[in-house]
Amino acid sequence: MQMTINFTEISNTIFNPLKSWAEQSQGNWNVLIVSGFILVFVGVILTLVLQKKMGKADERTKHISLNSAMIVLYVVILCDLIFPKEYMWQVFFLFKYAFAFLASAIYLAVRYKKDFF
Repeated sequence: MQMTINFTEISNTIFNPLKSWAEQSQGNWNVLIVSGFILVFVGVILTLVLQKKMGKADERTKHISLNSAMIVLYVVILCDLIFPKEYMWQVFFLFKYAFAFLASAIYLAVRYKKDFF
């Protein structure tokens, strides 16, 4: 008996309720899109502000910046595995980058607090 992970079944199980909710009305679809854009803007702004607060590039801050970029890459890859590709891919593309930038901002905030406070 071989155990295989089928990401398509997992993502369909998780995201079908969201799909049905979004397709119920245009208002629900708009709420989903606007919340995605807000999350992207908040994540990008927080990431940029925290990068700026770290200071000029040196040995310490360059390492922190590279770790931040690595977190973005990991979250994008993880979301590519989890999010469905058959439906609402534009919305999930938006949320993929929103989650990636928010994860990066959280990492930078933790490092900033640890290093400077």
